Amino acid sequence: MKRDTHKPTGPSQRMLRVGELVRHALAALFSRGEIEDPLLAGKVITVPEVRMTPDLKLANAYVMPLGGEGSAEVVAALNRHHRFIRGRIAPELDLKFPPDLRFFVDNTFEEFGKIDALLRSERVQRDLGEDEDDA
Repeated sequence: MKRDTHKPTGPSQRMLRVGELVRHALAALFSRGEIEDPLLAGKVITVPEVRMTPDLKLANAYVMPLGGEGSAEVVAALNRHHRFIRGRIAPELDLKFPPDLRFFVDNTFEEFGKIDALLRSERVQRDLGEDEDDA
């Protein structure tokens, strides 16, 4: 009898579920403006994704201020206040141990812009136009 040694490569359902809980808790905290920091005052911060480690002890939160201006400074400010943020979202998570938080700049919008520009380039449009003529 052959044993299946294939292990899943992506995040587990639990990792995804807890990541979404953390994401929603962070978004609610940021919208309430509870963090007192001059760099964060008046900033609208979006949280597109939170990735959990398999042991659920670390949450990597990808954030982006609206408009993308000063994103590195915003992330640095959030990382300075990570203990305060962890304490504020812990009751909402209903976990035995709330995860430690690390914040990173979300680059998905930038990557989307690069891909979009590539797809709109002359070379790609020319190749797409030839396919339409052949049909």
